[in-house]
Amino acid sequence: MSGNPDHKQHEEGPGDTMVCFQSYLHGGTSSLLSTLPTLIVFPVYKTVFRQQIHNTSVHQAVGQLYKEGPVKLYRGVAPPLVMRTLTGTLLFGLQDTLLRQLSTSSLNVISISALPALAGFGAGLVEAVVFTPFERVQNVLQNSQNDRQLPSMRSVFLKLKDQRMSSGFYRGFLPITARNTLGSSLYFGLKEPMCAVVAGQGLSPLASSFISGTLTSMAISLALYPLSVLVANMQAQVGGELKGVMACWRMLWKSRQQSLILLYRGGSLVILRSCITWGITTAIYDRQEKRSG
Repeated sequence: MSGNPDHKQHEEGPGDTMVCFQSYLHGGTSSLLSTLPTLIVFPVYKTVFRQQIHNTSVHQAVGQLYKEGPVKLYRGVAPPLVMRTLTGTLLFGLQDTLLRQLSTSSLNVISISALPALAGFGAGLVEAVVFTPFERVQNVLQNSQNDRQLPSMRSVFLKLKDQRMSSGFYRGFLPITARNTLGSSLYFGLKEPMCAVVAGQGLSPLASSFISGTLTSMAISLALYPLSVLVANMQAQVGGELKGVMACWRMLWKSRQQSLILLYRGGSLVILRSCITWGITTAIYDRQEKRSG
């Protein structure tokens, strides 16, 4: 990717603006092209969500979805498709923009090797602010217990709009921020070193980018999976008693019988989803960046 800390230090001109714009464009394009796999594996994602919410096995979660029928299978698919494209645009573009700024202003203060991760942290923070409402709507729609009360996306928006930000659209903001900032920081910090190691095995640049994105996102998804489970449980319900993050975590941990195995239910499917989506996104993005460079 163009997020290389060895940017030349010079006054920013039209050429620099165009390069920054290309990072946003390439990030959005690569994520848009990966929406097809996202659409295909959405039933997998929904199965994981049911496991996170109801603490069920894969067989039980699939049985629930089968009984609900194919019409409801893709209920809630719109927010992740929109998020997927917009997230790529913002995440890759903003990370590259921040990296360029840090490379010229903090070169003597922060280690060059740490700059991509730091820029990723900043991009992840903005991502959390922008996309928490999308994730909130998605989780409400995917919870079958809301089908009667909130049958459509419009009804969900109207319901959340009437509530305070902290209990409405921005429910679960703190764990989302922790997950996104840590995830983005690790992704951009590890992607290039991982790609270099893989390329050293004699693989093509495209294959190296794909494997690098896959392995990096796989490790991150597994490490931060408990936060995703916490977010899903905090955001799936609308109304009722509003509990804080720690209270929700204690309830979740107790409901999983204080077992990591039960807490990580659905974790193997997260690996599958990460392999498909982030592997493709990383490969396409890196290829576009090298062509434009």
